[in-house]
Amino acid sequence: MLEFAFYIKKFITFFVEPYGIFFILFSLVIYFINDKKYKVAKYFLRILFILMFLFAYPPFSNFLINSLEDRYSKYNYTQHIAIKYIHVLGNGHIEDDSQPLSSLISDAGAKRVIEGVIIHKNILNSKLIFTGYKNRTNISNALMNAKLAIALGVNKNYIIMNHKTKDTKEELMFIKSVLGSQHYILVTSATHMQRAINLSNSLGLNPIPAPTDFHKNKTSNYIQFPSISALEETRIAIHEYIGMVWNRLK
Repeated sequence: MLEFAFYIKKFITFFVEPYGIFFILFSLVIYFINDKKYKVAKYFLRILFILMFLFAYPPFSNFLINSLEDRYSKYNYTQHIAIKYIHVLGNGHIEDDSQPLSSLISDAGAKRVIEGVIIHKNILNSKLIFTGYKNRTNISNALMNAKLAIALGVNKNYIIMNHKTKDTKEELMFIKSVLGSQHYILVTSATHMQRAINLSNSLGLNPIPAPTDFHKNKTSNYIQFPSISALEETRIAIHEYIGMVWNRLK
């Protein structure tokens, strides 16, 4: 039942993010054209093009990204040397024997692992915690990330894993069961950090943020063409805002 609810949440989320919004608007355009209601079809077509331009316009996506990523600065490796646990939140991965390990983990996931390993190497006897489930593969994201950490020189005895957590809340609930209220270092994407911190606080956790995978661009100007990369950054930002709203409603 819980797994069904998880996939329902993912399904609904798609339709309130940019690609889902485009799909709905395009479907409405086709429907009203087939119904020979051309004025209504043109109305939705205009909205579609306006939103496509806006969401793919770099200054707009950069504004959304900055408002998320400016909340937490990069981690200072010389601080918190007494902290012994580093939690690296999971992300995506694939299975393909024709590709190297570094290519199997998502860009965001790989950056999270690398940041976690760097922090681990700066704190003597610290332990890395990897969480994340299998999704549609035969290997959990936790194990995939642990393999990358080991390949980067981390001793497997300093790694803790949970292979069943499907989302951020489940990952943090696992941390609560292991660490209680003691301080630990939380590694995740900069855009995701605010939502992760809000959830952590609601569970009584005490994380020290270590954001990575930044997307913001301080040199961005207003004279730019729309781009696919800007559209993806808008999607990432909107996904996080929706997540924060959802958590507040719950």
